[in-house]
Amino acid sequence: MRATVIHAPHDIRVEEVPDAAIRRPEDAVVRVLRACICGSDLWAYRGEAVREPGQRIGHEFLGIVEETGSEVTGLRAGDLVVAPFMWSDGTCTYCAEGLYTSCLHGGFWGSVGHDGGQGEAVRVPHADGTLVKLPADAASDDRLLTALLALSDVMGTGHHAALGAGVRAGSTVAVVGDGAVGLCGVLAAKRLGAERIIALGRHAARTDIAKLFGATDVVADRGQGAEAAVRELTGGQGAHSVIEAVGTEQSMRTAVNITRDGGSIGYVGVPHGSGTGLDLGVMFDRNISLRGGVAPVRAYIPELLRDVLDGTIDPSPVFDRAVSLDGVPDGYRAMDDRSALKVLIAP
Repeated sequence: MRATVIHAPHDIRVEEVPDAAIRRPEDAVVRVLRACICGSDLWAYRGEAVREPGQRIGHEFLGIVEETGSEVTGLRAGDLVVAPFMWSDGTCTYCAEGLYTSCLHGGFWGSVGHDGGQGEAVRVPHADGTLVKLPADAASDDRLLTALLALSDVMGTGHHAALGAGVRAGSTVAVVGDGAVGLCGVLAAKRLGAERIIALGRHAARTDIAKLFGATDVVADRGQGAEAAVRELTGGQGAHSVIEAVGTEQSMRTAVNITRDGGSIGYVGVPHGSGTGLDLGVMFDRNISLRGGVAPVRAYIPELLRDVLDGTIDPSPVFDRAVSLDGVPDGYRAMDDRSALKVLIAP
């Protein structure tokens, strides 16, 4: 089969690799219908996250079950399924608590020795605990299929940030970051009943999506300018809830400085760069809470799936470019130079 591999920074290729195949009785093989490129994939692409030459890449996909191992009981060939960005057994103590990303037998797609999502097929470990069945007729609805793909990562991650930030009905929310996760954070905040949502971003195409998703205000400044603008919009107090979806020292500092006393920050931006941007003395004095981390999206898929299917939410606009498998290297270049927000892959 063909799949995307990374050989070195800025060296993404689509190559022939061994076919995805059952190795253990709890495995399934999924033929990929839709995959995509994540902002976090760019850290490997830019050389800021180490990968072995020839390692697979990609962690967001949905598709059709082609084959199941002898111990898989909840799935069968022909099922349409979506995969969260990590596999998990669904039975360990962490999974029982909803923290699927800490599963004792879990792992990441594209890790050494495992298939990545950006290919023609994927071997799925612990298929019963990992995959979520979708309505079969969604396979023929391109827009719906695209919206459902967002459940593999960005929609669940935005939701995790909103929960960590304590978003509630009637609250004021600020969102730091205009990538796909930040935009899904806007959508998640709207879904949870936020009355005012301030999106921080300077790219019109992205802030237009933020407005579509429910943002009431847009702040195009950065750093101290952004902090002053949010303070002005909130009568000098800041936002009850702040979503941090970037992961840099500056973005975290901005998040702290625009949070209202007694407020909360939900952070899901993958940390990178030096420092953290956190001053615990400031957070202590102002009673600011911090909660977040890698999102256990498998826990959120069932409830978010219901809302996608009934039209309550539609995260599909975050995908602004589509490529075939051959076009994946160009997709990486487009996201790296910010000419694309999030690239959809249709193998």
